[in-house]
Amino acid sequence: MADVVVGKDKCGEQRLISLPLSRIRVIMKSSPEVSSINQEALVLTAKATELFVQCLATYSYRHGSGKEKKVLTYSDLANTAQESETFQFLADILPKKILASKYLKMLKEEKREEDEENDNDNESDHDEAES
Repeated sequence: MADVVVGKDKCGEQRLISLPLSRIRVIMKSSPEVSSINQEALVLTAKATELFVQCLATYSYRHGSGKEKKVLTYSDLANTAQESETFQFLADILPKKILASKYLKMLKEEKREEDEENDNDNESDHDEAES
C-alpha cells in the first residue's frame, strides 16, 4: 500500500482518516489474540470504523425525530439500535434512556412479581407436604 495520509495535518488539509490511529491500535492490541498490527490493517480498520459511524449517524438522523430540528440525538441512535435489524447488535451498548424514577418503579414491579412467584411456589410445596 502506498503512503497513506491520515486525519488533518497542522495546516488543516484533509487526511484520509479522522480517527486517531494510536487509540485504534490500543483498542486492537487489547485483544489477547492480537500480537502485532500491520499498518495497512490499522488504517483499514480506522476507515471501516469511520464509515460505520457515518452510516449509523445518517440512518439515525433520517429515521429519527431530530430531523425536523436538524439535530441528531442520543435517543435517535438508541431507537435505531432497538428498531433496525441491521443495528440490533448495538441494543445493549445504546440502551434507551429512562428516568431513574421509572427504573426504580420497574425494579419494584419485578420484585413484587418475583415475590408472588415465590409465594405461589411455597404454597404448592406446602400443599404437597400436607398430602
